[in-house]
Amino acid sequence: MTIYRERLWPTAWLYISTALVIPASILVFMPINIVAGYITAAVLYGGIVLFLLSSAPTIEVDEAELRAGKARLPITIIGAVATFDGAEATLERGQRLDARAWLMIRGWVAPVAKLEVNDEGDPTPYWLLSSRTPELLAEAIAQSKLRTPSK
Repeated sequence: MTIYRERLWPTAWLYISTALVIPASILVFMPINIVAGYITAAVLYGGIVLFLLSSAPTIEVDEAELRAGKARLPITIIGAVATFDGAEATLERGQRLDARAWLMIRGWVAPVAKLEVNDEGDPTPYWLLSSRTPELLAEAIAQSKLRTPSK
């Protein structure tokens, strides 16, 4: 049973800024054929929108594991969970970032959750995940730990 689920959809400004491909395509094809320019613009922008929608990762927590995109982390090896927003989140993504950390960061989602990895065999010290609701993610992990018997 899923305790928490979040899809990191791109924000509206990303769709608006990528719409600049429309006038650019029309301008490039205008000397050749204006209809080809409109068709190319529509196809290119449609492809960009499909790519943005299909590449939006999902974060899920259930009783056994956390899934972030295609990566999986057993709940039993997740240690402390910290959430950051604003300037603190910027520091976690930048100056405080450990090069060995596993990242799922999206530039259009400011808050992050930092999940400590308690596994001696794993060189990754923590996971850093973008999340619009990192507090709810931390609560879901805590709930999952209560439901999962520790080894």
